[in-house]
Amino acid sequence: MSGEAPAVGGGGGEANGIPPNVTIYINNLNEKIKLDELKKSLNAVFSQFGKILDVLAFKTLKHKGQAWVVFEDVASATEAIKRMQDFPFYDKPMKIQYAKTKSDIVSKADGTFVPRERRKRVDEKPEKKQKREQHHDASQIGMGVHAYPGVYGAPQLTQLPVAGGQRVMMPEIIVPNNILFVQNLPHETTPMMLQMLFCQYPGFKEVRMVEAKPGIAFVEYGDEAQATAAMTHLQGFKISKENQMVITYAKK
Repeated sequence: MSGEAPAVGGGGGEANGIPPNVTIYINNLNEKIKLDELKKSLNAVFSQFGKILDVLAFKTLKHKGQAWVVFEDVASATEAIKRMQDFPFYDKPMKIQYAKTKSDIVSKADGTFVPRERRKRVDEKPEKKQKREQHHDASQIGMGVHAYPGVYGAPQLTQLPVAGGQRVMMPEIIVPNNILFVQNLPHETTPMMLQMLFCQYPGFKEVRMVEAKPGIAFVEYGDEAQATAAMTHLQGFKISKENQMVITYAKK
């Protein structure tokens, strides 16, 4: 992901003379949200429309309350604008348009990229950054799917192998009901990230996470049919590149 200001400006649709393209410009975002959480939440919400190449947001005063999401194709960007316009994102309706110009990642891909002068980072030495990234990579090795029998609502589980040698915890026979049990979430997942995914479906009530047990959550709907519809649409949804959600009914 690029760490410098994007070569994209504020939005505009065809009505403003800006043709559809793979990058969407979002403003009216909640400025109180931490940058890292904002990027992850945007990725979680918009990845349902297609493959995302980059999510750009910055700390500078000039770029506060704004972000850019770069899709792999125009159709995905168009669908995202259509479906997510005025979506309540952290209690503020998102305003979405096509970006005015290409992002760096797209320009590099089509050969039109012209480098701009980069400002040196003074907040982190190269060796420190490398050490931090190596530590992060090492912490991801061997991270599999976790379930926690004994947590309220979690079904009794048995292990079943899936593709890639990973073992997913699958429940015993559970009677369908209005509460969903969600597994294989990235440990940095927040209740708000899940709320923005699941509140798109009728009957959504709340998300419950267990602080001491990262990677799982419970999502409640008004009735069994509403919970089933949400589970059908979001089963297998990739909340990150490595984490594909596993959704079952919770044990009551």
